[in-house]
Amino acid sequence: MARKPQPVRKAVLPVAGMGTRFLPATKAVPKEMLPVVDKPVVQYAVEEAREAGIEQFIFVTGRGKAIIEDHFDHAYELEMLLKSRDKTSELNSLLEGLPVTGAVSFTRQQKPLGLGHAVWSARHLVGDEPFAVLLPDDLMVGTPGGLSQMMDVYNDAGGVVVAAEEKPLEEVKRYGVISPGEIKGKAVEVKDVVEKPKPSKAPSRLCIIGRYILQPEIFVELDRKEAGAGGEIQLTDSMARLIGRVPFHAVKTDCARYDCGDKVGFLQANIALALARPDIGPALKDILRRVPL
Repeated sequence: MARKPQPVRKAVLPVAGMGTRFLPATKAVPKEMLPVVDKPVVQYAVEEAREAGIEQFIFVTGRGKAIIEDHFDHAYELEMLLKSRDKTSELNSLLEGLPVTGAVSFTRQQKPLGLGHAVWSARHLVGDEPFAVLLPDDLMVGTPGGLSQMMDVYNDAGGVVVAAEEKPLEEVKRYGVISPGEIKGKAVEVKDVVEKPKPSKAPSRLCIIGRYILQPEIFVELDRKEAGAGGEIQLTDSMARLIGRVPFHAVKTDCARYDCGDKVGFLQANIALALARPDIGPALKDILRRVPL
């Protein structure tokens, strides 16, 4: 009988980026704290991880990111004020987003050396067990969530699991691109991964997006600190070296994905999620009908 994969209890959330594409808004406010409707982008990622069974959250931060720590902590004065004014729904919206005490850790990525380096920075907090990585800029909306759909594949196959999406050929140069093998349901066997290839060299149009389930062996590969595309330490390069040593699959989830690291994607997420809300959707739809084109 095949051995059951070790449960995934921890998630790493890299949030050290400067958010220069959103200046001047991100001069004093981290891009991960920009709201989609009425919740910061990063909170959506935490909620998706909790739904998937994640128990511990590891934030890889940088300078000027203390507001993220404050967001995932109690605000006692505000909570007392809401309670005294019987604003129960507002109070509950604050409390339901808080992980339990002791479930959140923070570490610093002291140099901006790439996603692989950010994940490597969390190695001592992750330890010797499998873990998830969620990039908050990739807002994934669906039921069940993207990470939950990946967990289904992981619990069956183990190893490494990534989320993937078909992209137009001209866009593959922005992503890690998969050389696909056998397809079984939502799971696609990964035979190779190429980081940011030229369209003419891309093995497919199936691109890795911001969700990963990784094995602790990845830290040995990341410890090489080898620069890849863009002169950065690429997570994709280290994952590729695990192919053949552990099972490796990509999952094409049925979630809607919004690139909140891009201004247009961020606006799209706000409009789509607001329209889906029964409390504000009808009013917004009426406003959009009257917007001059």
